[in-house]
Amino acid sequence: MNALLYYITLFFLFIVNKLPFFLLYILSDLLYFVVYYVARYRRKVVRENLVNSFPSKSLKEIKSIEKKFYHRLCDFFMETVKLYGIGEKEARKRMEFVGMDKMQRSIDDGHSCVVYMGHMFNWEYMNSVSLYFDLEKVFVGEIYHPLRNIRFDELMRCVRGQFGAEPVPMKNTLRRIMQAEKEGKRFVVGFVADQLPKWEGIKHWVDFLNQDTPVFVGTEKIAQRSHAAVYYAWIERVKRGYYRVHAECLAEDASLLPEFGATELYYKRLEANINKYPELWLWTHKRWKRTREAFEEREKRRLDTLKRRAEKNE
Repeated sequence: MNALLYYITLFFLFIVNKLPFFLLYILSDLLYFVVYYVARYRRKVVRENLVNSFPSKSLKEIKSIEKKFYHRLCDFFMETVKLYGIGEKEARKRMEFVGMDKMQRSIDDGHSCVVYMGHMFNWEYMNSVSLYFDLEKVFVGEIYHPLRNIRFDELMRCVRGQFGAEPVPMKNTLRRIMQAEKEGKRFVVGFVADQLPKWEGIKHWVDFLNQDTPVFVGTEKIAQRSHAAVYYAWIERVKRGYYRVHAECLAEDASLLPEFGATELYYKRLEANINKYPELWLWTHKRWKRTREAFEEREKRRLDTLKRRAEKNE
């Protein structure tokens, strides 16, 4: 049954992929009506996230952002379908990169580059960044969470890797970076780092969008280990279907920053971009479902369990 669903979906995606962009955006507008008004896809989650993130905004302003977001979400889906086989010329036209000269200077100075990114539309077009580097000398990778369905995961790997960047499963990140270093290559690796960590992965909290937020710190640890330059890449929507990526250097050597320094710099920049372009961030996830109070309670129970075990073994 899963195989049948995969091939049906693949056929549908193939047909959509062949449509010109202007027809894709007509479909996107129709999809918006279905997603927002009929299916009401995650409307409750999105509204709660927006209200908590922008407490000073009126309900009218919140609804305006909400509707714009769903329009961008539908565009994102259509653009991602179109991405496979888009061609180098079209990719360069639709995703402009600013600041690649700075990143190249970091590499020339002997530093690899760790690139923080957020779920800002359309982050999937970021894989074309590999067009700006000599892949014989530089390993370009993007860290991702593999999909549960193996067939769909392989399809997304093909889409994301078509310009030479290598999709790297999160659990293999350090191993793949060490392999690149052994090959004598510098690396440029992108981390979409604004996701919710699992309970056991919570090591640090930041004030983000007016909320106490648990964050990943693994990106920072890898950057420090490799003495990598730390960059933040944020996306500007120029017009429908056209984007501009700005690469900003946060630090030339991550090891010189204080603990959690890179993480906090990243979240400050990301928050500034979301405040400026709130409709471009992915609001459909329950980003704040893990609270500090619940975390501390879990930690207390865990430590009590360890203490009882230690006492029992004495």
